[in-house]
Amino acid sequence: MKKWQRWAVRGIALTAGCIGLFWSTTTASANSINTYIANQQYATPKITSSIWSGFPQNPYRNGKPEGVVVHETANPNSTIYGEISYMEKNYNNAFVHTFVDASSIINVANTNYLCWGAGPIANARYVQFEQVEVHSKAAFASELNNAAYYTAYILNQYGLTPKRNVTVLSHHDVSTNLGGTNHTDPDGYWKANASSYFGTTYTMTDFMSLVNTQFAKVSGTTPNTDTTTDTNSNSDSSTNHTTTTPKKTVTYNHGGNNETATLASNYTKWSVYNHIKGTSGAYKIGWNRLSSDYRGAKVYVDSRGVKKGGWSGTWYRIRFSKNATTKYWVYSKTLTFPKVTFSDASGSYTLNTTKNYKMYNHVLNSKYLSKTTAHTQDFPAGTKVTVNKAGNKASDGSTWYRVTLNNQAYWIQAAGLNGKA
Repeated sequence: MKKWQRWAVRGIALTAGCIGLFWSTTTASANSINTYIANQQYATPKITSSIWSGFPQNPYRNGKPEGVVVHETANPNSTIYGEISYMEKNYNNAFVHTFVDASSIINVANTNYLCWGAGPIANARYVQFEQVEVHSKAAFASELNNAAYYTAYILNQYGLTPKRNVTVLSHHDVSTNLGGTNHTDPDGYWKANASSYFGTTYTMTDFMSLVNTQFAKVSGTTPNTDTTTDTNSNSDSSTNHTTTTPKKTVTYNHGGNNETATLASNYTKWSVYNHIKGTSGAYKIGWNRLSSDYRGAKVYVDSRGVKKGGWSGTWYRIRFSKNATTKYWVYSKTLTFPKVTFSDASGSYTLNTTKNYKMYNHVLNSKYLSKTTAHTQDFPAGTKVTVNKAGNKASDGSTWYRVTLNNQAYWIQAAGLNGKA
């Protein structure tokens, strides 16, 4: 098979060197793969910018993207870097903006300009990315999560919202609804892996649920769709609710670092639930059913939910051992986190790349919970960052700094910055 033909049978519709002239927030669905993804608490990788200057720069029909097209490579033997290398050598036939696999999101073409990946109509409208084929249950789930995150990220970047067949399309959707191509990816790839690793199916409907969940996080909206009104209860320091009005919401933040807190001495003043009190399906378990005295006990915390809109309050999901599968939701006053004192700070420093220091979205083991979002060695030696805030942890005396890099904020311990002690 000739190289130019190879792209034609993959997830890309060739343009034969011609420039294309036309180019609700919910929680993840009940699909078992989305449930698996939610339970894994995946952290999404930093989007790596590796723009190649050789790609042509042609404008979209309306000057900016109108959404995202999802592809897959249809090559079971390739790697993400092999795909990128091949595409750069054959871009006259076809190219996309970004490649995604289980651990990486690599942007290779400027999304402010169109690519040639799904026929002339879609090319003039959409950012496009390829999923590289992966070969394990965990890798497939992680790749889907990364793909949904990237889709949500692009939508938010260009002021769009997730709408099936409008702002989010598969290559198959383009073939069916817009024309100019006849490909059906990623349907076959998703179907095969969903069946092989999960014994189920996976469709664009399922993917859209994942995109909506990620979009809620990226855009700062809420993925919770419960609609509620108050019915006050004196037995708990929070509020009971029944479903009637759409004004009340819960915004979730998930941690990814096995962070811990301790139960307060008066923890039984607030009850324990299977989910945040007042949300759909939540019910009171009660501490007496757990049959232990947990005063001062260390618990592992992996999720935080903030209730807004007339029923304010913060809740946390806990478990009693690191590897426990049974989890409970408790009101924030039930827990004591290590105290962090924040203060203003400023200065320009460089990342310490002599060791691979972790970079987080919040101070590690604070009440905000944290995810590892990057490492210092992800960036070239000598990379400059600007400090804009400091945090001092009383529990271990450590000092943390919030830095900005490429318009993104990170928290890092002092040792991760050259010149900070």
